[in-house]
Amino acid sequence: MPKRWRSFPMPLAGRISPRASRRSSPSARRSSDRMDGVASPATVRRRYVDGPFGQIHVREAGQPDPAHPSLACFHMSPMTGRTFERFMGPLSAISGRHVMAFDTPGFGMSDAPPRPPAIADYADALIAGIEAIVEDRAVDLMGYHTGSMIACQLAAERPRQIRRLVLVSAPVFSAEDLAQMRAEYRHRAPEADGSHILHRWQRFHHHFSAGGLPLDAINDAFPDGLMGRNIEHWGHDAAFGFAPGMRLADVDQPVLLLNPEDDLRAHTLPAPALLHHARMVMLDGWGHGFLDLHANEAAALVESFLAAQADPFAALTLPACTRKPVLSA
Repeated sequence: MPKRWRSFPMPLAGRISPRASRRSSPSARRSSDRMDGVASPATVRRRYVDGPFGQIHVREAGQPDPAHPSLACFHMSPMTGRTFERFMGPLSAISGRHVMAFDTPGFGMSDAPPRPPAIADYADALIAGIEAIVEDRAVDLMGYHTGSMIACQLAAERPRQIRRLVLVSAPVFSAEDLAQMRAEYRHRAPEADGSHILHRWQRFHHHFSAGGLPLDAINDAFPDGLMGRNIEHWGHDAAFGFAPGMRLADVDQPVLLLNPEDDLRAHTLPAPALLHHARMVMLDGWGHGFLDLHANEAAALVESFLAAQADPFAALTLPACTRKPVLSA
């Protein structure tokens, strides 16, 4: 039996008022930020499990249940699993699904690898964390930016263990794109005047304010991006060194691709042509922070995909902001 670490209750942070506009849409099924029948989100708890690089920090909502595959969530670089915190509780409350959100090794409260890892190394570590909790049962994955690459790596390598994928962006980079990304996200040596932190704050504020997140919420989230400490660039380095096309063509599982209006929207547009069994949902008006601002709507959409039986795309609960989903090739 896997070693069970002591769990600590974690109160959910105060809710952020939604700012999304209510656009009309012809879709027959739409969700709203107030979900009937969900009195309160499930409690989110934190604990540690053992992985190949030491301890892995994980947030959990709900309990493992063979009737509902667990959902494991992987964050973008250089953030933490707290990205999913407000989203996890409503998702688990809808159906009782067990949800896990890991801090990638070297970020948040997870121990770091001894040397710069590749995406495959992150994937190996996180599947070890998953198996420490639910053993080798089939699971669903949800990735966000770098986390999407980790999810695709696992789906390609473990097709029997990974059932379905939810990807927040799936960037297909050109050589020119990669050169620009590497230049922007290169490691910046610390400066005594703190200018290296100011640069990161300005970039962080730019991206998250564009998504509608209030200033106090941006300030609250910003420290998570500093928890990678002196190796915070390792996540981006791994992402920019991943396989061209991020192995999308090797993924046979159903994929729900969410494409919000963030810095990777344009890079994600080619992804459906590489996928075998997917739908891309354009989340107009949603940007970074949408899992906080629109937690209930996002949870309803993801659960409608995960819970579907024969056709996972037949009855998606689409938010009001979406257009008609784009089919894969």
